[in-house]
Amino acid sequence: MTSVLGLAPVIPVVVVDDATTAVPLARALVAGGLPAIEVTLRTPAALDAISAIAAEVPDAVVGAGTVISPAGVSSAVAAGARFLVSPGWTDTLLDAMKASGVPFLPGVSTTSEVVALLERGVTDMKFFPAEAAGGTPYLTSLAGPLPQARFCPTGGVSLASAPSYLALPNVACVGGTWMLPADAVRAGDWARVEALAREAAGLGQPSGE
Repeated sequence: MTSVLGLAPVIPVVVVDDATTAVPLARALVAGGLPAIEVTLRTPAALDAISAIAAEVPDAVVGAGTVISPAGVSSAVAAGARFLVSPGWTDTLLDAMKASGVPFLPGVSTTSEVVALLERGVTDMKFFPAEAAGGTPYLTSLAGPLPQARFCPTGGVSLASAPSYLALPNVACVGGTWMLPADAVRAGDWARVEALAREAAGLGQPSGE
């Protein structure tokens, strides 16, 4: 089972209200250099969006976010999700994600949650809500005692703050929504989405800062 964290420096976090926008949106993100796409299970259109991207955008690695139950795990994987992301975790949810056969990022926001996941053999985690939970200073503090934990901070991360996160030794990528402005998505301005995705993908290069 491969890691989600090495796919791209930035994972777009997508809320899909209309499943017909999913394929052109995903194509724009992939063209911009962001192949890993997290579609959150927050809307009725989410599973249809995941299915459409999985079927029609072969270069995309589509995953499901806001996975909070074993039923969500099952439906997301059945729809074609190739990775799972949760805002938090319980033993029941973690067992279901482990059994799914696809990579997953359980969410944490406290040191105890990190230690508990390490105890369960999990080293790849989502740090959420990143900015509200302490941001880069908090993750810097965790790197000393818990160097084996690797994070994808999500929640309030922006184009401006992403480089600071990506510079940390325990951060492999970040999640964000800034490359998907609501007005651009509504207007179907996929060229703008692609340009913003390309800018975000560049953050993973030394010149990106």
